[in-house]
Amino acid sequence: MAEPGSTSDVYNSGGLHTVREDEEDMATPDVNDAGMKIEMAREVYKAYGDFEEVPTKLEIFTWYLYSMCSYFIQAVLIPIVFPLFISEIRSHGNIPNESFKNSRGLTCYLREMDLYHGLTNSTIHVNGSAFSPFEWTSISWGVGLIIAFPILGFIAKHLDHGQNQRLIAITATAIGAVFCLPSGVFKTKWIFPLYIAAIVAAYTVCTAFHTRHLGLMIRGFTGHPLRKSQFPHRRGVASWLSLHATSAGCLGAAIIATFTYHMLYPSEKFIGLWIVSIFSGLKWLVGIFHVFLANRPAAITSLSFISSGTPHVLSVFKYPHAIGSLFGVFLASFSTMCIFAGAVLHAVGELCLTPNHLLHLWLLYFLAPLLTLPLLQPLQKFLKADAVKMQLLGLLLSVTTAGFGFYYQLKNWSLGHIMFFAALQSTAAGLLHAFGRILVLDCSPCGKEGAFSVWYSWMRESGTCLGFAVATAIPGMIGKSLGTAFVVGVVAILVLIFGNISSFGAAKAAGHLSEESVRGSPVHGLDSTEMKKPIQLETP
Repeated sequence: MAEPGSTSDVYNSGGLHTVREDEEDMATPDVNDAGMKIEMAREVYKAYGDFEEVPTKLEIFTWYLYSMCSYFIQAVLIPIVFPLFISEIRSHGNIPNESFKNSRGLTCYLREMDLYHGLTNSTIHVNGSAFSPFEWTSISWGVGLIIAFPILGFIAKHLDHGQNQRLIAITATAIGAVFCLPSGVFKTKWIFPLYIAAIVAAYTVCTAFHTRHLGLMIRGFTGHPLRKSQFPHRRGVASWLSLHATSAGCLGAAIIATFTYHMLYPSEKFIGLWIVSIFSGLKWLVGIFHVFLANRPAAITSLSFISSGTPHVLSVFKYPHAIGSLFGVFLASFSTMCIFAGAVLHAVGELCLTPNHLLHLWLLYFLAPLLTLPLLQPLQKFLKADAVKMQLLGLLLSVTTAGFGFYYQLKNWSLGHIMFFAALQSTAAGLLHAFGRILVLDCSPCGKEGAFSVWYSWMRESGTCLGFAVATAIPGMIGKSLGTAFVVGVVAILVLIFGNISSFGAAKAAGHLSEESVRGSPVHGLDSTEMKKPIQLETP
């Protein structure tokens, strides 16, 4: 017979201990349960391609840095530095710095005129045809775009559904930067098309990567999908990011333009311009830090899944808003470059602008957006203007500049008028660049930012190339350059107005907006109230 004490001991040592543990487990809630569900939801949303992490300050800074280290390529390096480079291949003796009066009665100097004629005269002979350094650059630019076209078509699906976005951006940046370094090794005109084409193709790929990253950062700040009442938050975030990146890019262009000017007047211009090209390549490489520090891989999707049916890169043609916005980007790029190239040639060749004033013109053109673009964002918020309306503002400013220049083409423009319209046109170019990509990204559904970005990059670069080719093919005929830019700008306005294009309509067609406040969570048991509010940015 067991003693009562022994039974009590067994109970206390075994059963009671178990009961107390169960009671403690029931009394203590699982505080990690909600957090675990949220993390599970993040992973599933990421897999579906809808969820993006909020960008860090470092990621935003490096994204701006890449803009500062790459924007100058299509603004200064290709249209200014390489034509000067090619023009220095010709032989010319020591030209005295004597002055003379031109047909307009203005004082010109032989050295500046020799530089101008070296750029515009047909000194390159190929199979019975003659080309100027400007035309040689335009041809090389076009070849680079032809090379880039199939490359962009191939990488589009890898940007959206692959895991090698970093490798694509690093490879393109490295190739472009490397081709900047040996540009002065061989003093022959035949090697420059290779350099220019490679740089153009690499830059076009890099622009597609950079633009896609903007779309992902916008989604990270705002969430997806949005209620209609929350669309202004997306508009504010997108404009804030794009405007500041454009300002940073203009600062980088001003640095290279200033360096080019100071390297243009030593006794050995060719070596000086080679130094500019080397510095440009090294500067481009600095921007690669953005690629290393900001990693936003695509949603986990099988590439074989998207290979069936319509090619991924052609999915843009399913969205009418996207087609209209891309056409607007092409026309705007054509108009802005045509005005810039034609006006600079006219100022140097016909108005005999002195070297110091030319430097001031370049600095004003590239630095004015640093002041004007950030000031225009409060105006945009006050007017509740979307990307289309801001593009229309930029086109109106551009058309105004071209119209005044065309009307007064026979007059001798004063320095004050030149500087005023340079600031006006630079603001227009900045607006068109900043809001052109925003509109394209508004048209892009989740998971297709890469496909839309490659089209944006190629269309923008094609318009810039064609505008440069038209303006430089007819030097001394400012009326035709500005007249063409004016007509193209008006056509772009008509496309945006009568094409029934709007940021809201584009975002709705792309699936960025929803009638409901929240979409059902793919994770079983997760309360929708835990993730229903998108992250909002207070800064813009």
